[in-house]
Amino acid sequence: MRGSKMVGCAIVVALAATACGGGGSDEGDKGKGKSGGGFSMNIAEPKRLVPQSTTESGGSQVLSGLFTPLVDFDSKNEPVLAAAESIESPDNKVWTIKLKDATWHDGKPVTAKDYVGAWNWGAYGPNAADGNYFFDTIQGYDEMNPVDPDGEEGPKKAAEPKAKELSGLKALDDKTIEVTLKAPFAGYKSVLGYTVFYPMPEAALADLKAYEEAPIGQGPFQMDGKWNHDKFVKVKAYKDYKLGDKPKVDSVEFRIFQDQNTAYNDLLANNLDIVDQIPTEVMGTAPNELGDRFQTSTASTFQFVAFPTYDKKYSDPRVRKAISMAIDRDEIIKVVFQDSQSSARSFVSPVVGGYREDTCGEACKFDPAAAKKLLAAAGGIDGNKINIGHNADGGHEQWVNATCDQLKKNLGLECVSQAVPKFAELLTQVENKKFSGMFRMGWIMDYPSMENYLGPLYSSKGSSNYYGYSNKDFDRLVQEGREAKTEAEAIKKWQEAEDILAKDMPVIPLRFGKNVFGHSTNVKNVEMNLFNQVELTKVEKS
Repeated sequence: MRGSKMVGCAIVVALAATACGGGGSDEGDKGKGKSGGGFSMNIAEPKRLVPQSTTESGGSQVLSGLFTPLVDFDSKNEPVLAAAESIESPDNKVWTIKLKDATWHDGKPVTAKDYVGAWNWGAYGPNAADGNYFFDTIQGYDEMNPVDPDGEEGPKKAAEPKAKELSGLKALDDKTIEVTLKAPFAGYKSVLGYTVFYPMPEAALADLKAYEEAPIGQGPFQMDGKWNHDKFVKVKAYKDYKLGDKPKVDSVEFRIFQDQNTAYNDLLANNLDIVDQIPTEVMGTAPNELGDRFQTSTASTFQFVAFPTYDKKYSDPRVRKAISMAIDRDEIIKVVFQDSQSSARSFVSPVVGGYREDTCGEACKFDPAAAKKLLAAAGGIDGNKINIGHNADGGHEQWVNATCDQLKKNLGLECVSQAVPKFAELLTQVENKKFSGMFRMGWIMDYPSMENYLGPLYSSKGSSNYYGYSNKDFDRLVQEGREAKTEAEAIKKWQEAEDILAKDMPVIPLRFGKNVFGHSTNVKNVEMNLFNQVELTKVEKS
């Protein structure tokens, strides 16, 4: 179970996810992870707990327990049926989804209308759902997200939609959903595993603000009380769950931290059972302190620094390339991350088909002399000053400072680290273009496809394109890849699209991560998946 996007933590490792951070709660059950039949783990304060608007790691980790996706993924990244009984298409354009029998946590049956209603809400532009972009492939999306008077497209524009429902989405009966896409998409079955395609009870749509304080799902866990903001979210095992493996514990307490080191200290004291990301500051000592409770696993995390390309200061690709060339990725990974991550010189993760090494080329090669020359040719940086924004609850201060030190030394720029208290707050600021300067971002795949590292992040209407990047040729190639008849043909198109990113450099690839996590003596069988999420149903009490 999993799902989800932007990641807040520094070392993370994998869609994903990660919650980062720091300050536990006095009101949470401190001993619950030890003797109450359950366990506790850290997350960052979620931005939302509505599936169609939850595209960051903290909220996605919670929802992965409350909901079951239509498909999950096996060890080969192939989709396997979960909440769906079958998913079939004769032409990769019209898809028929049959649902397994399931009940909501309030005992009512889950129906096809629950999916249709939730997806229509997410696709309707004025609702401004963060996951709106993922419904773009369905017929009727354009009528729900029209071009605004200025000719710009997007889910948050003022133009009045012509429709409130997707014409390509129908509930044929209580257990059958029909999805008609705008164009064939051979990999659509994998896309359906993402968080935004969870259902919601029809009643939830009447008052979503109230609903997300205690979401009702159809997953292995149900809410235990309401979301206690900035403190904790508690869930308990749903006894009537029948869509997969039942939990091996009675409950989970997601404790919200603003500082990763505080979470780690709680772990050492056995007051917290799982830390999903070991802080960079203790990476050297954690293996000895935790012993065999210090663990690593493969992840899909991609860490990068983004440019506000709409800002004149960063509008020249030469400026962006010069800054990238002045960063010694290998040195920062060795000194700050204790070699727990690897340098990224491509725009997609090695875990997906189509990955190529060093697609960034010269722009990601550490060459201070060439960087300084290129920056001068571009006319330099206005005021000779730059800043890198990051979320304070993610453990980024150390590496951002190290990056700034390199840019000072290698380009002669005045560079400062600018912290925003919470990841959710940083996302809101950059989404609304209220943050001035460069900013760090992290990505965990939503579904195992090269396209997932391209479309959402860099398409003109991409759900997580916070930097204003737009290239029509890139958009065309991503779409042509979706419409390709074979995976090989699709990958070829997506690789061509990635080559455009190497020329335009809207972001600076920095690191590919892996899951580096730890647990207390109170639990066992702790696993983290490629999506950077703890596999909640596998955890057992020691």
